[in-house]
Amino acid sequence: MEIILLKNMDTLGYKHDIVTVKNGYGRNFLIPQGLGVIANGDNRKKLEKLVAEEDAKESARVGEYKELAAKLEGQTLKIAVKAGTSGKIFGSVTSVQIANALNDQLGIDVERRRIDMPDEIKEMGNYSATINFHKEVSGKIDFELVKD
Repeated sequence: MEIILLKNMDTLGYKHDIVTVKNGYGRNFLIPQGLGVIANGDNRKKLEKLVAEEDAKESARVGEYKELAAKLEGQTLKIAVKAGTSGKIFGSVTSVQIANALNDQLGIDVERRRIDMPDEIKEMGNYSATINFHKEVSGKIDFELVKD
């Protein structure tokens, strides 16, 4: 069964993706929960219009995204982590912590899925991450791990 997703789902796909799922999963979970609709001809046409409208809205916000990217330039976030004496941190730093630090320290609200992290971060030090605001606009944020 082909389903058009109405919301982002971590394990299945992103909003407006057409995915193939088992019949029972689509009928008994996705459709009743409002997470998807059947991908028939009418819904596909509606999807095309909806995607075009959302792309127009996003294109109008490109200027705002460029301002946010410029605001990130030269900024360094300080993220407090618990670490041992050798500098290894307990656990690892994720995009959720970066998003929270951006909101707390700079007042920029970014969805965690838009943050591209370097490989696993398990030691104290300076790192950088890329934030994809839009297809055309991305910014780089530096962050430093400090001992809590």
